[in-house]
Amino acid sequence: MTADQAASSIDGSGTSRARCVLAPNPGMMTLDGTNTWLVAEPGSATVVVIDPGPDDETHLQRVCRVAAERGQRVVIIVLTHRHLDHSAGAPRLAELTDAPVLAVDPAHRLGSEGLTPGDVLDASGCEVRVIKTPGHTSDSVSLHLPADGVVFTGDTVLGRGTAVIAEDGSLGDYLASLARLRLLADETGLQALLPGHGPLLPDPPAVLDFYLTHRAERLDEVRAALAAGDRNPGEIVPRVYAAVNPALWPFAESSVRAQLRYLGEQGELPPGVTY
Repeated sequence: MTADQAASSIDGSGTSRARCVLAPNPGMMTLDGTNTWLVAEPGSATVVVIDPGPDDETHLQRVCRVAAERGQRVVIIVLTHRHLDHSAGAPRLAELTDAPVLAVDPAHRLGSEGLTPGDVLDASGCEVRVIKTPGHTSDSVSLHLPADGVVFTGDTVLGRGTAVIAEDGSLGDYLASLARLRLLADETGLQALLPGHGPLLPDPPAVLDFYLTHRAERLDEVRAALAAGDRNPGEIVPRVYAAVNPALWPFAESSVRAQLRYLGEQGELPPGVTY
């Protein structure tokens, strides 16, 4: 499948209550682009937008147009986390729609309301439940749409590959977030994960098991690198991520630092390690 074919399969995908409008910002870290999700009960006159994406006028106008074509008005804009490929377009979309922007990080809110784990948003005729999933960033949340049996995962789970732990993230928090989503998958019979980048994922238990296994394996590889004498991310990355495109190694260094912090919290770091 070509890149254009992959993008065309993502744009417009979703469920009976959620539709993806793909932003035109493909890249190494954004995959096919940012998935902006429009969420509403069928027949609703209002819609919630999750992750408006970059500050791209053509994309934001298209989001408004897709909503209008369905007879819907944007009443809430929600951010899964602060990264600009998800959040930069929020102020302009708020101007276009007069909708508030809800976010965990107060710096990214517009309006009087924040976004707190446990909140239930029902402005579009269906419940959207806020789940605390920090780790990729400290302010990351996921959003559960029980009516469709799906979770919008932002960058906590991607449609392809695995997520990076950002500088303000935490591997310990991330592992706990993955475990929380895995438990939710069992308890509610989740049907799919709707990520912030890449295609819809139809088997949540398998995807989350893969993520948890992958993280455990990476930790073991870092432990092996430390046992071999490596003492900083610059030494560890070429060994552990040898099969990864070197252009991605700067991002891998962020994850290695998170892994070293985690091992330090567990009392597993040998003397002389810096990160």
